[in-house]
Amino acid sequence: MSEAIAVVDDAEHHRFLYTEDGVDAELVYRVNGKRLILVHTEVPDALGGRGIGGRLVRAAVARAEMSGETVLPWCPYARKLLEKHPDVAAGVTIDWSDPPAG
Repeated sequence: MSEAIAVVDDAEHHRFLYTEDGVDAELVYRVNGKRLILVHTEVPDALGGRGIGGRLVRAAVARAEMSGETVLPWCPYARKLLEKHPDVAAGVTIDWSDPPAG
C-alpha cells in the first residue's frame, strides 16, 4: 500500500474514499448539524488486511477535529476501532449512543 495514496473526503457522495488500482474502499457518513455520523465501512477483499479501514476512520476523525463536529460511530467497525484505540479519537467528542433501531 502506497502512503502516497490519500483518503479523500468525497463530500458530494458523503463518504471517505480510498482508491487503489481502480478498487474503492469507503466509509459512508451522514452529517446532522455538527454531528458526523459514521454509517458503514466497506473494504473489498482486494484491499483487505492492510489497515485501510483504519485509515478511513482516522480521516473521519481528522475532519471532525478540524470542523468541531461530534463523531457518532454507528458503523460497527468504526466503533470497535475507536473503542480499542482511544488515542485516535483523543481530539474529538464521541457520542457513543447506539444507532436508531430499524
